[in-house]
Formats: sequence, C-alpha cells, structure tokens
Amino acid sequence: MDKPSLLLHSCCAPCCSAVLERLAANYGITVFYYNPNIFPEEEYRRRLSEQKRFLNEARYEIALTEGEYAPERFKSAVKGLESLPEGSERCFKCYEFRLRETAKTAKARDFEYFTTTLSVSPRKNAGKINEISAALAGELGIKSLYADFKKKDGYKRSAELSREYGLYRQKYCGCGL
Repeated sequence: MDKPSLLLHSCCAPCCSAVLERLAANYGITVFYYNPNIFPEEEYRRRLSEQKRFLNEARYEIALTEGEYAPERFKSAVKGLESLPEGSERCFKCYEFRLRETAKTAKARDFEYFTTTLSVSPRKNAGKINEISAALAGELGIKSLYADFKKKDGYKRSAELSREYGLYRQKYCGCGL
C-alpha cells in the first residue's frame, strides 16, 4: 500500500525531529525548509545546516527541498506589525506567509497533503495554524493535515531527540523583530 504524500514545512531540525517520528510510518514525506523570517542570514544558514544534518543522521528516507530565502518578502508581509510581541497578529501573518508557500509548493508538485512542524512548539498557536492551513487548502485545492504536534508530549519528545542527535536549539523563533 502506498503512503499518501506529504510536504512538511519545517522551521528547524529540533521541531522536525518529533514530527517526523510521528508521521514517517504513515506518509511519504518531503521536508520543505522555507523560513525567510529568520534573521540574520547566518542564523538561517545554521538552522538549515542542522536540518540537513538531522535528516542525514536520522533513520528516515526523507528528501529535503529548500524554499527561497527572501527576507525582504517576509519584512514586507509583516510591515506595520514589527512592534507586536511574539504570539500576536505578527506571528499569524508569519504562519500564513510560510504556509501559503508550502501549500503552493505542495500543489505544484502534486503532493496530497501539506502541514507544518510549527505546532510542536508551546509558543505557537496550533488552532490558528490549523485555521490558516484549512483556509489555504480550500483556496488552493489541496488537503492540509490538521495537527497539534505539541500534544502527547510532542515538545518534550523534540527536546529529547535534540539531545540524542546533539541538535542546535535556537533561543528565538526567527524574525528577531
């Protein structure tokens, strides 16, 4: 039996680790690293390098595709919201920005589903992430995989796997605004 194909947006290797552990048995996954919100570029490159290292060392046969690093597009998307704190409308715009590109890429490459690792973080609003994903799925004609990966100790498991693989765990989400 073939597994359904899934394009999994990944924000970083630590979050991706626990999500892959949950999903790999049931989906044919390609990881999509699309994070133009991460500043500075050196931080972006460090997180991408860790993502690649984790996928190489992990026991999964999973491909990685990288979206364009275009921080100016991200800054334009959140213009006027820079002073808002983490967890606010600024973050919701960031979710939408990255999820839209994920959904468009999934549709263009004939994936059956798309989702994101973002909901594994206790600082991310899984309800809002899933609301945005569902809206994009309807708009673009592709299925979103509803998920709240922090449930069932998902975040705790990501921390355990990060220690096991010696993964770099960043101190901030990415935008640094």
